[in-house]
Amino acid sequence: MKFAIKHPDLGKALAETEKDIERAVTSGMRDATAGLKQDLREDVVAAGFGERLSRTWRGKTFPEVGESAEAAAYVWSRAPKIVDAFDRGVVIRSVRGPFLAIPTAAAGKSGRSAAGSREKITPEGWQRRTGLKLRFVYRRGRPSLLVADDARINTRGLAARNRRKTGQVSVIVFILVPQVALKKRLDVEGAAKRQAARVPSLIARHWPQS
Repeated sequence: MKFAIKHPDLGKALAETEKDIERAVTSGMRDATAGLKQDLREDVVAAGFGERLSRTWRGKTFPEVGESAEAAAYVWSRAPKIVDAFDRGVVIRSVRGPFLAIPTAAAGKSGRSAAGSREKITPEGWQRRTGLKLRFVYRRGRPSLLVADDARINTRGLAARNRRKTGQVSVIVFILVPQVALKKRLDVEGAAKRQAARVPSLIARHWPQS
């Protein structure tokens, strides 16, 4: 009886193993990208910021096309300043004066620039847009105010000029405070660390079963 032993094609075996590695790593990182993005979106909603801000989280896996043993996940927010402020918990102060001007509901939700584009509401922009002047009201021991005199609240709940000259009142348009302390309400680093710890199991999930 004779036996013939042939050595395996190591090149082919290694090539197939390399493809398995690339496929498993890339698929695992795609799962990690989607998982981290979803975790961060849920964190935003749980913090009370709503769906709109949560949808600013985006994610990509590189390479975008094909597979690689060095695949990487990239997740980012399209509202980085807001996310960063509530992730770290920061104190916001005015860079233009002693007060921050906090708009009331009577000021509206957004303003318009001279070019017509939407912008955040500022006292200067509000005066330019409405044609009304704001008066500073100092209150000792309490937040000071910017009010519009000879005004009214219109049907949309906004401060507007009172053209009827009857029932004229002073409408509070901005509340002035020296600073605003934002509490930490998000945990971006924690979510990233938890997802990173799952990467080995995510890659193993895509390893071919023998």
